[in-house]
Amino acid sequence: MAVFSPDYLPTASWDTLRLRARLLGKVRQFFEVRGFLEVETPILSADTVVDRHIEPFAVPRETPSSADNPTQPLWLQTSPEFGMKRLLAAGATAIYQVTRAFRRGEQGPLHNPEFTIVEWYRVGDDMAAGVRLLSELCECLLGRGPAETIPYGEAFASRTGVDPHRATAAELARRARELGVEIPATLAADDRDGWLDLLLADRVQPSLGIGRPVIVYDFPASQAALARVRPGPPPVAERFELYASGIELANGYHELTDPAVLRQRHQANNAWRQRDGKRPLPENSRLLAAMEAGLPPATGAALGFDRVVMLAANAKDLREAMAFPIDRA
Repeated sequence: MAVFSPDYLPTASWDTLRLRARLLGKVRQFFEVRGFLEVETPILSADTVVDRHIEPFAVPRETPSSADNPTQPLWLQTSPEFGMKRLLAAGATAIYQVTRAFRRGEQGPLHNPEFTIVEWYRVGDDMAAGVRLLSELCECLLGRGPAETIPYGEAFASRTGVDPHRATAAELARRARELGVEIPATLAADDRDGWLDLLLADRVQPSLGIGRPVIVYDFPASQAALARVRPGPPPVAERFELYASGIELANGYHELTDPAVLRQRHQANNAWRQRDGKRPLPENSRLLAAMEAGLPPATGAALGFDRVVMLAANAKDLREAMAFPIDRA
């Protein structure tokens, strides 16, 4: 366990902070030589990603937002996704951003409520092109060779003995108990995605990317987030995630462009949030308006930069990869 200095000092060493700066330079060089434009979008916005599990920080407005809803807060962004996709709708073709993102309730060896995210989008890329680009960036930053690729269904079934695309919630729950997985008291019997996530975290993820990074793709359709769903059988979400040393580093999508589907997903996520005892998040957004005007086909991904620094520095705790984590902010 890491032992840290007095709380007015940084938790990262100067060697690690120099490494962090070099890696940041590599990120910018990587995208520049590929013709990407670096952009900036608001950190504080009227819009926020509507996700069942991601909790944004709300910031009260100094002035009323509208006559109809004078108390609607602004939101610290959990990712720059909405703003960057609005730029795609406005004509951008290849863009990236290095920025801060914020998520409530995320603190631990692999989490900090404020973190650095690298996010990018390129018009015309399909999922395969997005996977290749992510693999190239990972190799550039970590030097562990090209990432292996494996379908989610194969990675899941080989480690749990269950087909994640067809198993019911009851079958997943039974298998979790058979494998001796510790089951949270709050996990509902009919929460199929919750059981998938539990088995993934406990039985699949720890073995992913050991030695050589791995990109898992074709997630269950119910876990599409803002990705397209490809018809089956079985239907799958064109979503992909990068793992190294058992740690998730990046999440990418062949992007959803249908505003009607986005509305449906927002409604479904808010229904789950209310069932989980959380406040609903605003379903209307400028991203939705941009999609209705026309969002071009694209693939994008987001990388947790602090975790990359942590792995590059052979550290065990995210606090060793940043100057001032939340308890020293």
